[in-house]
Amino acid sequence: MFAFLAASARAGATTPLLLANPDLLPERERLRHLVIGSPEGVRGAINHLHLLRYAEQREWSQLVTVPPSGILITPAHGEVFSLLRRDRPRLDP
Repeated sequence: MFAFLAASARAGATTPLLLANPDLLPERERLRHLVIGSPEGVRGAINHLHLLRYAEQREWSQLVTVPPSGILITPAHGEVFSLLRRDRPRLDP
């Protein structure tokens, strides 16, 4: 489970949301999946990964609103990342 640390408790803070990466046992590797989009799009991606038996829905954190200042992710030394962008049809009512 991910931990989100508020960079500032003040209302209207301009500091980004910090995504914590707590230490893990040395024999384990942690991959962090981040899905950003509309609430419907994020839930849809989570549901799709569940249907593919990749991840249980209950393993994801609850949805977190991205503050205007953004999100700060601090990787550990030697970590890399890859980003996949995929468009999907918007489901407007």
